[in-house]
Amino acid sequence: MIDGLFKKYIDPLWEAPARPLARVMTANQVTLLGLGLIAVVSLAYVWHRAPFWYALSLAVAFSADSLDGAVARIRRESSAFGGYLDAIVDRYQEMIALAALAYVSDAWAAGFFALSGGFLTSYMKARAAMETKVDNVAWPDLFERQERILFICLALVCQSLFGASLDLIPWALWLLAVLTHATALQRFLRAKKLLQEQA
Repeated sequence: MIDGLFKKYIDPLWEAPARPLARVMTANQVTLLGLGLIAVVSLAYVWHRAPFWYALSLAVAFSADSLDGAVARIRRESSAFGGYLDAIVDRYQEMIALAALAYVSDAWAAGFFALSGGFLTSYMKARAAMETKVDNVAWPDLFERQERILFICLALVCQSLFGASLDLIPWALWLLAVLTHATALQRFLRAKKLLQEQA
């Protein structure tokens, strides 16, 4: 929802920090750097198990997801493959982060349903685009990727502040699972309406 509604306002904010990167890296390299950062900070969390530091490092690492687009615009190298690579890497980043949370909290079922809901949310729009023209920014749905990232980081901060005697992460993952599957259903119903109107 954040990305769909505020993309044109948020994107220019990334251009200042992206300029130094654009001098030395391509947009695709920044995308892959983001994947590497997520892997490193997630492995670190499995080792140190400090939720606040994981939240902070995840927020920094996930920022590469926005920086790659800004680098592409600055270098004038936007491409279909770059957009495709970005989408694939997004899924891997989310998978790694949720796997780390599930491992540390031993909440594999909740992690699985949260991950599958996120994947289905993306698939609903991608599959609709195979049937008809779909505007990439005209689907401002409940719990898209930006909301999921913010939710994960917020859950980790809450765990560090209030979770001394209770592991809040499994509950957060179950809530994330419900919200992502609700978003997938929201997209399914929108696609159904769109396809039926065009039939």
